[in-house]
Amino acid sequence: MNARESIFVDVVAVETLTPLIKRFTLALPDGAPLPPFSGGAHVLVSMQNGEQWHHNAYSLLSSPHDTRQYQIAVRREEASRGGSAFMHEHVAAGTRLAIGSPANLFELARNARRHVFIAGGIGITPFLAQLAEHAPGGDVEFELHYAYRSPEHGAFVDELKAGPHAANVHTYVDSLGERLDLMRLFKTLPADAHVYVCGPQGLNDAVYANAALLGWPKSQLHSEQFAATDTAGRAFTVVLARSGIELEVPEDTTILQAIERAGVKIDSLCREGVCGTCEVAILEGEADHRDQYLDDDEKAAQKTILLCVSRARTPRLVIDL
Repeated sequence: MNARESIFVDVVAVETLTPLIKRFTLALPDGAPLPPFSGGAHVLVSMQNGEQWHHNAYSLLSSPHDTRQYQIAVRREEASRGGSAFMHEHVAAGTRLAIGSPANLFELARNARRHVFIAGGIGITPFLAQLAEHAPGGDVEFELHYAYRSPEHGAFVDELKAGPHAANVHTYVDSLGERLDLMRLFKTLPADAHVYVCGPQGLNDAVYANAALLGWPKSQLHSEQFAATDTAGRAFTVVLARSGIELEVPEDTTILQAIERAGVKIDSLCREGVCGTCEVAILEGEADHRDQYLDDDEKAAQKTILLCVSRARTPRLVIDL
């Protein structure tokens, strides 16, 4: 996150929604409105734990029509790199955090008249703001399919079933034997519908696989995933060719983190390998690609690398920075 984009906010409320999910309400210290955003947007939250910084992207789930406060939900991940654990253990009402300006990589398709949301677990969050942004009725239709592990893990279910879009909210509870039949769902959709999925990688893959079997156009499929990516691996050296800086990247540190700790400014956004903001050219060496942004051909070409999640296969990696 660039310094020019930093917004300092106070945590004004923390709610435990499920055994693993907490909701955090954020506001400016002076109570002024926060920057506007649209449904599907996220913010990058920066947390300082001693000398260590954590940067995590979280979807905004509150209504875009009211920017006096932002709300985010954080699921404590078993394989947390520190961010979600820090939010759960150390952030309380009164804590001050630095966030970035809202960015939207998951906007609704313009001119589409039917939007179908498929959510798994914490993947429900971007859809909450999208539903809040649009009142039911009119020429645009919405429906939500929300799958989660068990009743106690169904965050926001009561709010959704009491909300204005309740008639078009469908839930599937795994522990009760309820399953979302994706093939059946796709067969019932009109040909011009746009489908959006957010959740575990397995759900994303299943949506795309079922759509492909029916010849569904990829242009009508949209996905977002901020799940933790495994970024650990063998230590290596990264050389910033234009800056003349050589850095060691430890086993548990990303290239982006190493560069930032050296005081070098670089644009970044999602920090999960999905947006492409931190993509740079490879001048020497070979990348171990772990992102969801480059396609298979681009990864095989070894021309660029996303610094937030990918590593080096070679002991030395020279990049155009």
